[in-house]
Amino acid sequence: DTRATVVRMAALRAERAVLLGYRTHADYVVADQTAGTTEAVTSMLAALVGPAVENAHQEAAELEDLLEADGEPGPLKPWDWAYYAERVRRERFDVDAAALRPWFRLEDVVEHGVFHAAYELYGLRFRRRHHLPVYHPDVAAYEVFDDEDNGIGLFLADWYARPSKRGGAWMSTFVDQSHLLGTSAVTVVNLNISRPPDGEPALLTLDEVDTAFHEFGHVLHGMLSDVRYPRLSGTSVPRDFVEYPSQVNEMWSLWPKVLDNYAHHHATRDPLPADVPERIRAARSYGQGFALTEYLAATLLDWEWHRLAPGAAPDPDGVEAFEQAALARHRLAFHLVPPRYRSTYFSHVFAGGYSAGYYSYVWSEVLDADTVEWFREHGGLRRELGERFARRLLSRGGSVDPMAAYESVLGRPPRVEPLLERRGLTPVW
Repeated sequence: DTRATVVRMAALRAERAVLLGYRTHADYVVADQTAGTTEAVTSMLAALVGPAVENAHQEAAELEDLLEADGEPGPLKPWDWAYYAERVRRERFDVDAAALRPWFRLEDVVEHGVFHAAYELYGLRFRRRHHLPVYHPDVAAYEVFDDEDNGIGLFLADWYARPSKRGGAWMSTFVDQSHLLGTSAVTVVNLNISRPPDGEPALLTLDEVDTAFHEFGHVLHGMLSDVRYPRLSGTSVPRDFVEYPSQVNEMWSLWPKVLDNYAHHHATRDPLPADVPERIRAARSYGQGFALTEYLAATLLDWEWHRLAPGAAPDPDGVEAFEQAALARHRLAFHLVPPRYRSTYFSHVFAGGYSAGYYSYVWSEVLDADTVEWFREHGGLRRELGERFARRLLSRGGSVDPMAAYESVLGRPPRVEPLLERRGLTPVW
């Protein structure tokens, strides 16, 4: 029973924030983030709640019709949702992710997809260096050159799973770019792809393709850094901004010119069927009312716990009532879509570093979706756009205000409408 721990942590954080001159713990945390103020975060979240919940109700009505058509006793329950939503996705969009793997050979995805997009946008070239020492035989080393053939750093690729390696996917920097120290970036991407049998190609899932582009977006942030101090280099930016450039880089995985360059059947070399990308996009936009409502409910629980004034935390026996009141206050009390995490096991905010910061995932996605729309509106995969994005934002790391860098690229503040459109959500205003 962690209720007493949750209440005590929230109370202590509230007291500390006041001692440090802030109204609440949320004000204390956000002051050092891209958002800057709790009002900015609250405004963004409020703009998303209405469309998310409205669409979740529409999705629920459709799924309840399916349940009744199956002759099952209604009404729809939360545990029915995943089964019927997956049935709709499979029948309506006809996307079998496993069947697409033969078109996503690892070497093609990396060298003709990820590297190709980096060249087209930023003029970067990658040359394999077999003689360089690496920490494991699986690791491939590449020297990176700019468009004028100047060496700007090293990229290490560690794609395969092994018993000594932690799970997941991530980018790390071994050496930060710094004019003060005269160093260039040395970065690594780790994935956990299953090693194929000898003589067989490594074939990626669609999610693994997206992950490769995503993690390489972090590499670009580190590799294109152009700052004096290593503390401000590359990805040394606020938590609610660090995922934004890497999320933008995911857009190129399905961009026609990039996809045509890498998505070929490993045996026949036939290109990916022309209708597949659009079906993938349509399938991804389905069910986003549920997904965003679930996420926002957890986010606003985090927010409510960390906007408490000293002495305002409930008793441990009142944790559930506190949750119910918080969800109702934000119009997120939808019984079919419970929060992703309840307070008593919300480890991101009570055992990790995301207290008053769980909003950062969707904050970054708002910036990402708006930037993707900007790229599309201006012609997509064009060197002029890449150079503008690199010069004004990627290269600046933490040396400038992130939102000032963002607005210098797009010429305006961010908008939430591109995110709603991406997720297939209907605005309610």
